[in-house]
Amino acid sequence: MLMHDAMQHERAFGIDFGTTNSVVARLGADGVSVAHHATGEVFRSILCFQGSWRAHVAGPAAMEAYLDDPGACRLMMSLKSHLGQRSLRDTLVFGRVLELEELVGLFLGHLLREAGVPPGAAVVAGRPVRFVGEGADDALAEQRLRAAFRAAGITDLRLVPEPEAAGHRFARGLNAPAHVLVGDFGGGTSDFSVLRFAPGAPTQALGHAGIGIAGDDFDAAILRHAVAPLLGQGGHYRVIEQALPVPVSFFAGFARWHRLAQMRSPRQLRDIAEVARLSDVPEQLAALIRLIEDEQGLSLYRSVAAVKAALSAADEAVLDFRHGRFAIQRHVTRREFEGWIERDLARIAATVDAALAEAGLADGGIDHVFLTGGTAYVPAVRRIFEARFGAGRLAGGGEFTSVAEGLALMAGP
Repeated sequence: MLMHDAMQHERAFGIDFGTTNSVVARLGADGVSVAHHATGEVFRSILCFQGSWRAHVAGPAAMEAYLDDPGACRLMMSLKSHLGQRSLRDTLVFGRVLELEELVGLFLGHLLREAGVPPGAAVVAGRPVRFVGEGADDALAEQRLRAAFRAAGITDLRLVPEPEAAGHRFARGLNAPAHVLVGDFGGGTSDFSVLRFAPGAPTQALGHAGIGIAGDDFDAAILRHAVAPLLGQGGHYRVIEQALPVPVSFFAGFARWHRLAQMRSPRQLRDIAEVARLSDVPEQLAALIRLIEDEQGLSLYRSVAAVKAALSAADEAVLDFRHGRFAIQRHVTRREFEGWIERDLARIAATVDAALAEAGLADGGIDHVFLTGGTAYVPAVRRIFEARFGAGRLAGGGEFTSVAEGLALMAGP
């Protein structure tokens, strides 16, 4: 019996498939360990096709392939954020139509092989409380996610809300009954679970709530306010003596860096050039064209992400980005940044209200608050919970791995 249990442990895995990063954890006889990849514990959720739909790489290898020759690559990222959208069924990749489930399955196949997950393994995978997108279809998203795991060779699969998994990991340190609010802040969603723990008893999930606002949206706020105005946003152009605003569509790519690369179509570039010729901001729009043509989306995104990270520890940071004659050296204060994301913060706070309401608990009924995910570092996010529950009830740890570790623990017998 002991041998059988040990074998079961070795074949039990937790998979945290994220919008930005993914993590695999293994439950072994000695406990839970996180699979290490080329760049550490996390595996970037990126899939890259290299000149053919048959030739693809993922994670760090995908990033390297794209940086080596962006013009020959078709890059896919944030795949998870499309799972609940009925409008996206498939896409054409180098002459081949691939369904969304196939794309996610290809990525998961790379992730599982890198992590050493064998065929036939028992997997508990995370899912957001609510999938991303206006009018997202949660049932469709879960159906697609299950199909993607099957395509990657996983048939023994259980899906668990991601904050519930993180809470399961946190609860291992508790020695008395408690109500715990878990907040999981990823790249695409912020999810909350209210859980009841008691030593020796099954965990009770009392309430869940989630919203499609998270770290990627905070990056996009910096891009909209600090970068886009320097590239023509807010300018005007004249058509038959009528002043029209520079189209907002020119800046849609700033929400996610890979979309800037997707703007390289000849028609899109011609449209921007024509507006620039008639505008009051021709040099700024010319700079936008150069950034698109020279595939500078990733470099710009990294500069913005660095500012957001720096503002978690400092009151001010410098957005420093240069390409050719275009240069930004913009001081961004934490107060300014928090003003840009004020509405997002209010919606996150309202989502916490919804989780507590479903659980039938007031703020005073929560004994512990466990916050995980990279965006949990943002001071304005943390203040939401400090103001309501007090700093003494807040805990953190394993911000990038706690969900996967909790999933692995739930995969055991």
